[in-house]
Amino acid sequence: MGNADTKLHFRKAVIQLTTKTQPVEATDDAFWDQFWADTATTVQDVFALVPAAEIRAVREESPSNLATLCYKAVERLVQGADSGCPSEKERQIVLNCIRLLTRILPYIFEDADWRGFFWSTVPGAGRSGRLDEDGDDEDARPLAESLLLAVADLLFCPDFTVQGHKKSGPDSAEDVQVIDSCEYIWEAGVGFAQSPPLNYHHDINRTELLKLLLTCFSEAMYLPPSSESKTLNPWVAFFCSTENRHALPLFTSLLNVVCAYDPVGYGIPYNHLLFADYREQLVEQAVQILVVTLEHESKTAASAALQAMDTSTSPGAVEEQEPVGPDNLFVNYLSRIHREEDLSFILKGLARLLNNPLVQTYLPKSTKRIHFYQELLILFWKFCDFNKKFLFFVLKSSDVLDMLVPILFYLNHARADQSRVGLMHIGVFILLLLSGERNFGVRLNKPFTLRVPMDIPVFTGTHADLLIVIFHKIITSGHQRLQPLFDCLLTIIVNISPYLKSLSMVTASKMLHLLEAFSTPWFLLSAPQNHHLVFFLLEVFNNIIQYQFDGNCNLVYSIIRKRTVFHQLANLPSDTASIQRALQKKKKEKPGISRTNSTETETMEGSRPAVPAEPGTLKASLEATPGIDKITEKSQVSQDGTMVTVPHLDSPQTNADSSAIAGASDTESNSERDNQVDHTESEATRSRLSSVSSSAPWRANTDWVLSWKSKLPLQTIMRLLQVLVPQVEKICIDKGLTDESEILKFLHHGTLVGLLPVPHPILIRKYQANAGTAMWFRTYMWGVIYLRNVDPPIWYDTDIRLFEIQRI
Repeated sequence: MGNADTKLHFRKAVIQLTTKTQPVEATDDAFWDQFWADTATTVQDVFALVPAAEIRAVREESPSNLATLCYKAVERLVQGADSGCPSEKERQIVLNCIRLLTRILPYIFEDADWRGFFWSTVPGAGRSGRLDEDGDDEDARPLAESLLLAVADLLFCPDFTVQGHKKSGPDSAEDVQVIDSCEYIWEAGVGFAQSPPLNYHHDINRTELLKLLLTCFSEAMYLPPSSESKTLNPWVAFFCSTENRHALPLFTSLLNVVCAYDPVGYGIPYNHLLFADYREQLVEQAVQILVVTLEHESKTAASAALQAMDTSTSPGAVEEQEPVGPDNLFVNYLSRIHREEDLSFILKGLARLLNNPLVQTYLPKSTKRIHFYQELLILFWKFCDFNKKFLFFVLKSSDVLDMLVPILFYLNHARADQSRVGLMHIGVFILLLLSGERNFGVRLNKPFTLRVPMDIPVFTGTHADLLIVIFHKIITSGHQRLQPLFDCLLTIIVNISPYLKSLSMVTASKMLHLLEAFSTPWFLLSAPQNHHLVFFLLEVFNNIIQYQFDGNCNLVYSIIRKRTVFHQLANLPSDTASIQRALQKKKKEKPGISRTNSTETETMEGSRPAVPAEPGTLKASLEATPGIDKITEKSQVSQDGTMVTVPHLDSPQTNADSSAIAGASDTESNSERDNQVDHTESEATRSRLSSVSSSAPWRANTDWVLSWKSKLPLQTIMRLLQVLVPQVEKICIDKGLTDESEILKFLHHGTLVGLLPVPHPILIRKYQANAGTAMWFRTYMWGVIYLRNVDPPIWYDTDIRLFEIQRI
């Protein structure tokens, strides 16, 4: 039958279904078979030939027919899984059912009355997992469970989705119900040594099944945001439970397929333009399934991961043991991966893919570029969160820098694009998590070698310099909606500062520039939490002076040059008249300062500037992120290097107001609050920050200023200035110096031993998961998945409740 005839036949069946006013009996196989037998429609055809309006019409006007259609499609999938799809015709029927269910499910989920339909029992569906005509109703299995188990079986169906181990033919077909799917894992890697030959038919079939699976899991999109962590996705909970006998091989297959994927292949230029890469589509679906299934349970994932660290079994041996930790087997298996070679395989795979956009070639567009880096960042986050051994492995060598550089590249590139606010957040959250560990700060001292031009000032230095220079760019030239991240960015710099051996002059200038911008009286007095930023910066300077003075002559020199900033801060007026004058000055004069260094305007040759989103770009709204005090826990570093948790007390950075800066969710139009912005960097920075609370009724007063001004940690810096400024001035006069290199040489050989106050203990703010961040991650993850699945557009124009789709 020709393809056009097939489509016509299928379309007629759809029209019949929508126009029938009477229920069609489930036993009328001649009618129902029109939807999957004798047709060869692609998934794109199904989406075109089954319009949204007609699905909704059947749902409202003939609900029993829609119910029967779903039931019969699942029944055929179950039959296919039982038989092992030995013939081409049976495989085509299974694919048609997969495509039809992928099309219909979102319309089931969008209607609250229908949402429970798949979880209701169907007459004759036995607990054995088979849809059984003469089964006992008391032992019935919900339709959702039958569907999920059939999909799991089909993902390990010889000659359909995996390579058969026996000769094909009707007599020698392998029994899908008894095969050990651990022998059919899709790719070598964790827990599996053999790499099966590539078969693009198998990859295409796996991709379609995973698309259906993702659609099943997407019921979460149709529920409004809720911080209740107990509300587990029932589809995910069942699929990742012991009921699914393929859970371990499927988790391993998904993980290995993602981490073994090399988009560049053999490095033949333009090969991606000559050949369709079916493996890429599979990898993309696999990583999306992984991030959705690895979901938090009501007890924290971290506790489960730590509990699992005590076990010393290999992932392959997990199956034989009593389950430890979470009920979600995917989370369970992930948290128990511990062999060095497995951890290395995962880290190298993720780093290879994340670095793909940074691969430079002389031939333009000659190497393949992947687009699923946001999903990879979420997956990396989940690995670090669920498996502490993985986190320690990442940090124990310089391999962590292979993750850091692409993350910083994405942050810098996306800073002006309002459609990529979520990407900015996930990147910063990962760096906040890593910065809580001492090893991260130590690793940052490795010299940085440029691999790809970036839109940042030219500098010679370390990975720490790269991080701080890019953070400075985000704060001074990022867009309005990044304000909730500023506390996070500075917290990361505070966490790494005690370990930074030598900052470049460019970086030192940037740090002082931030202090200069944040410590102007009108900025400090214009919002209740702005002074926190100054406290963070002073803490950075104190950490470096007390613990890394010897190698940081550039920073010490910059502090001496900008000493008036510290004196003005110490003498900040707190009387009512001065407060009023400072706030009036903001309105009248728009004060700005000149760029602090000639390198401010120099960017790397060949770099492309960060640009805003194209008008009309779609983006998904996000939940507000909790304040920095809600997502971090203070730990003090003791003499032996161990960390001791500090009890949460009210400090100058009180928790009463710190959440205000994070209160602006991405669904609000923060840009409307923007004030006039001067063209100088500092003014732009201050305007950006002050506009967060410009509409709030709060007013600064004397008592409030005094409450935090007296706690400014200025003693160490003032002592440094008191000792070094006269010495530097004397050298300049005695030797008639105008060249800063001589002063730097003097500072490099100088010492402040015995002259500074007793070193304060190092305070590290470690990331702590909570219900607010879990909700943010869920919203962000599903928003990414919605926007990335456009062919076919599975959820387009359905009534999503978890987030809003907005046009820039």
